[in-house]
Amino acid sequence: MSAPTAAELLELQEALYESKNPTRRWLHVTRRDWVVAAIRRFAVNSGRALEVGPGSGVYLPELAATSEQVVAADIEDAYLEQARTLAESDLKITVVCDDITATQLPEGEAQLVLCTEVIEHIADSEAALCGLAKLVSDDGVLILTTPQKYSPLELCAKIAFLPGVIQLVRLIYREPVIPTGHINLLTESELLGQVAASGLVVESSFKCGFYLPLVAELGGEAGCRLLKWCEGKLRGSALSWLLWTQCYILRRVSAG
Repeated sequence: MSAPTAAELLELQEALYESKNPTRRWLHVTRRDWVVAAIRRFAVNSGRALEVGPGSGVYLPELAATSEQVVAADIEDAYLEQARTLAESDLKITVVCDDITATQLPEGEAQLVLCTEVIEHIADSEAALCGLAKLVSDDGVLILTTPQKYSPLELCAKIAFLPGVIQLVRLIYREPVIPTGHINLLTESELLGQVAASGLVVESSFKCGFYLPLVAELGGEAGCRLLKWCEGKLRGSALSWLLWTQCYILRRVSAG
């Protein structure tokens, strides 16, 4: 199966938050709500905010509502075009083409940098994190999210796209279902090692989203409630690696 195009990924992103499947919708809305809360906490009256990899642009209006200036940076034409469409109705938003692994953006000028569900699409995530670290101001934060390597959802996704299986999955969901494009999934320890190497430190962290096959697809609202309960039990435990998404508030290491 060929890799999805940026346009296909954009269509998928736009559909996920309103999915008819309760679990699929919950998995994405939970992460979105955590990111929005983090933006509202750290971007209030900030001078400059930057989103690396804005995707469908779900966070750009929130950034524009809390910052004086917002820069949306990507290298994919479909995502850049989507951001430009949003920028037409909000003069605070500027759109630039930039590769975060070799960024040409001004260093240390963003009070808030947002990079959510991006580094798993980049082969050299260590270079990407170093690029992100350079962009954060001394008193700023980086909001970062990425999937956990061995979460059941990521493991099952590998099976879901096997020939013969994907047709059944699409029949069940009756929504866009395309390969994730995740080429660089990281465990918590792998990610934190790269974070430290980039000169960033963790201020706070959060994990969310629990998936079980068949329960998610066939369990409806009752299945979703069960998975939410499991999520609460797993968070903070030795089994938290089973949760789908790892989320972080990161700061630059103080020179002092």
